[in-house]
Amino acid sequence: MIIRDYASHPNVMRKEDPTWKFALGASPVTEGSILRIADEQGNEGFGYASATPHMGSIKETLEAELKHLRPHVIEQDADAIGAICAAMDRALRGAPQAKAAVDCALHDLLARRLGVPLYQLFGGKMRDSVPILRILAIKKPEEMAAQAQKLVDQGYRYLKIKVHGEVAEDVARVAAIRRRVGPDVHLTIDANQSYTTKDAIIAINRMAEFDIDLVEQPVPADDFEGLSLVTRTVPVTVEADEAAGSLSEIYQLVTRRAVDAVSLKIPKLGGFRNTIAAARICEQGGIAYRLGAAVGPRLLAVHGLHLACALPGVTYACELGEFARLLDDPFEGVEIVDGALHLPRGPGSGVTWTGP
Repeated sequence: MIIRDYASHPNVMRKEDPTWKFALGASPVTEGSILRIADEQGNEGFGYASATPHMGSIKETLEAELKHLRPHVIEQDADAIGAICAAMDRALRGAPQAKAAVDCALHDLLARRLGVPLYQLFGGKMRDSVPILRILAIKKPEEMAAQAQKLVDQGYRYLKIKVHGEVAEDVARVAAIRRRVGPDVHLTIDANQSYTTKDAIIAINRMAEFDIDLVEQPVPADDFEGLSLVTRTVPVTVEADEAAGSLSEIYQLVTRRAVDAVSLKIPKLGGFRNTIAAARICEQGGIAYRLGAAVGPRLLAVHGLHLACALPGVTYACELGEFARLLDDPFEGVEIVDGALHLPRGPGSGVTWTGP
């Protein structure tokens, strides 16, 4: 089947809480582009390109990247996903978020044309659902504790606490949340690179008494030695996020055993194919992995869900529920139930576009 249509649609989703922030910034909206690819018979596939500055793209550059990639997709064989991805890599260095939209849309298109769910393209499903880890934005300790309780009341049992590098205040946040939600809720920490190595070790050791499962990216992404030192020193699982921005970086993290786990993100790695490759690298090196924060429409979340349900190493909660705090979603067809996301029925991703 030949690809006849390739169209991107800028997408802006308001945040339910316009003051939502984390250590790397704040914005009242989430921006990106919906990519629609269609073949000569009218079969469609959809991908999402997130405009995420700390992953390398803003909305202006994202649109330019998608436009630049168009000639390498249009009029090509829709089934030749590997060849198209190779052509994009030759034509444009980097641009993983734009390339992820193309990669995911091509897989979605193929699955819809074959009449099978996406996970069948990844070897079939290992599970039908994954528990969802919801993220708590940086606020005062008691405010975060109150929001944590709201999420627990909605059925969530996994929470991620955003912190920003002030040891005493961050420990107070963890303590307040643990006191509020009790002992049965899983807590994780995400510093988004905000600690020095020594402060990270101090903070995590103090937080450990509140029974946290893991801490994500405690030190700057390019400080592999510092990250490795934290991993060797603290009694808590250390997970890479910003440091795991490419297959090469993940290979280095795994072979040097600089971390215990890796947060895999489809937009950051450039699509399904690279994310699966990253998972295999982690598996061979004995490093844990899961699907990290997918902030965008239901389409982005459900793409992560299909992959999470197909990959054997996903044994912890994934961050695929952030669409629940966003407004103006152009996709429908999946909802979080009792703190978990279940595979939708139907071919492809299983969600429906309501846009133009």
